Amino acid sequence: METSSGIRNAIEKIGEEGLFLTSFIKNTFKKGFEWNEFLRQCYKIGYMSLGIVLLTGFILGFVLTLQSLPTLKTFGAENFTPNMVSVSVIREIGPVITALICAGKIASGIGAELGSMKVSEQIDAMEVSGANPMQYLVVTKILACILMIPLLTILADGVAFLGGFVGINLNGGMNGLLYFRKTFQALSFTDLYPAVIKTFFFGFIIGFVGCYKGFNSNKGTESVGLAANAAVVTASVWIIIVDAIAVQLTSTLVYN
Repeated sequence: METSSGIRNAIEKIGEEGLFLTSFIKNTFKKGFEWNEFLRQCYKIGYMSLGIVLLTGFILGFVLTLQSLPTLKTFGAENFTPNMVSVSVIREIGPVITALICAGKIASGIGAELGSMKVSEQIDAMEVSGANPMQYLVVTKILACILMIPLLTILADGVAFLGGFVGINLNGGMNGLLYFRKTFQALSFTDLYPAVIKTFFFGFIIGFVGCYKGFNSNKGTESVGLAANAAVVTASVWIIIVDAIAVQLTSTLVYN
């Protein structure tokens, strides 16, 4: 009985998520798009997250360089450190770490915001007054995440290269022009476009999960915290799953 009940609940939840996704798609192309709210969400999601993303990117490149240098020196390959850092950051580490940081900050914020609006019945009041809460609250947030997460990832990758330059010059010395030449020479188009494409999916996951958890939170003040926590955990898990799928597809279609 417990097993059948769990399966039924899982199927019901998948159905609810499917309906929420369908509603999002329909309202995205409905007339009366909320451009002002969309731009406000881009500022809130993008600019307000810039500091922690840039700090994370710098530390990422710095630490990766310091951890890699001793191993590369044992093989006499320390000159290849910029190449290794650039490929590692662009292909995998930069997009995933940035997405996880944004999941912790943005998805939780969206979940808590919509959860509190649900608890205080502001969403119900919008529906009664004739407004479209799905178009105003959900569509703008998800589209802003889809747009801003790739931009934040690109900035984080660039700052990671700078962190790598600082790290490589702590224990030795490499001319800045030589470092960045090696950094960009190691990259190719096949490294860039799969990494950029998956960041759009990461942005959708962060926005969609945050909105879904907040929009469907239960009544009561405790549900606000639960919605925020569930948004972070669920978004982080899906980011890792989508990244694993993207790596497999990229290895099969691009690098082979």
